[in-house]
Amino acid sequence: MEINRNKLRVFLINSLAEDVGPGDVTTRLTIGRALYCKGRFMAREPGVLAGIDVVKELFSITSPHTRFRRLIRDGSSFKAGATLAEASGPAAAILAGERLALNILQHLSGIATLTGKYVKSVGKRVKIMDTRKTTPMMRALEKYAVRMGGGVNHRFGLYDQILIKNNHLSLSGLAPAVAIPELVSRARASGLPVEVEVRGVKEAVAGAVAGADIIMLDNMSPARMKQAAEALRKIFGRSKARPQLEASGNMTPERARRAADCGVDRISIGELTHSARALDIALSVERT
Repeated sequence: MEINRNKLRVFLINSLAEDVGPGDVTTRLTIGRALYCKGRFMAREPGVLAGIDVVKELFSITSPHTRFRRLIRDGSSFKAGATLAEASGPAAAILAGERLALNILQHLSGIATLTGKYVKSVGKRVKIMDTRKTTPMMRALEKYAVRMGGGVNHRFGLYDQILIKNNHLSLSGLAPAVAIPELVSRARASGLPVEVEVRGVKEAVAGAVAGADIIMLDNMSPARMKQAAEALRKIFGRSKARPQLEASGNMTPERARRAADCGVDRISIGELTHSARALDIALSVERT
């Protein structure tokens, strides 16, 4: 899902209101509104950039007189010490947006950088995907950052893909062997992609035979993932009807590499958005 500019501006305006409130009292009482300055966004460690155009939009809100120039594009790698962008204009406007700009840039670049590590660990064999484990009201931005790191977005919300999870199976009141084909059959009527979460090889086969498009192998050991992949290969061969296999649960780059070796097509990782460490980026300013 692409970032809607109108929604982005509303998000930024509300976020600025949370931080600035009725006004930046420190800046007003110490340097006033007349001073102009130039700021440089500097990387203190290497990483992958995400969010630079969001920051540009932010400074267009703090003052129409602020000029913003990006020096590195989103999705690009950078080294420690690199200047990522420059902003010049009223010092009050730049300082008002400083913390929000850094929060966004550090957070999104952290996600892109972590995603890039996972992508590098598996190469081009499988897709590295995010989940719905995102910060409230920041999902579009966080999923954008995953794409900038070379990852692929999973479903955006509860409305654009069927994902039958363990709780759905439990609440059906049926044994898994019966619940999986029954719920998959009901879900297929939607016309949406259908994915089912399974815990074992027999459940994986049941979901595949029932017509699921994606089988999520939840918290399986590499040995069991390999068994599931081999079981589906025996049934479907190279047929396009074979569902995709998705590994999920407690991933690290090394575990992702082992999962890729087992024959899965995709790996979903909640850590990408809920636990990525913010990258160390700073804003230095000087009078102009």
